[in-house]
Amino acid sequence: MSRNSNPLAKALALLEELERGASDKVRANLEAFSPGATELILGYAFADVVSREGIDLRTREMLTVGMLAAMATAPGQLEFHMRAALNSGVTREEIVEIVLQVSVYAGVPACMNAVAVAKKAFQAREQI
Repeated sequence: MSRNSNPLAKALALLEELERGASDKVRANLEAFSPGATELILGYAFADVVSREGIDLRTREMLTVGMLAAMATAPGQLEFHMRAALNSGVTREEIVEIVLQVSVYAGVPACMNAVAVAKKAFQAREQI
């Protein structure tokens, strides 16, 4: 896949697709950290990798939830991607199954962390 001529616009559009309002929040956070950080980080992550053909966005979000849950070191990103997964058509039951699977392959502590994050993501979803 060729690199998009405007990776930042593509990345922000995809982020907005995952969760309304996320692109403005993430951009403000990254630019306050360092000018140009948004293009560097999101351009790679979202324009170059996440938007690739071959795996649909729903499946990518399921994979992302599983990987972040297994890492057990990024609760903020895990919660965002759980909400994004729900916004992409992943069901609550599927997220529960992903989190339970984490206990087998990444351990019970990682699973317990993911359970706590999932409860927050589900609660945020119910408030919409």
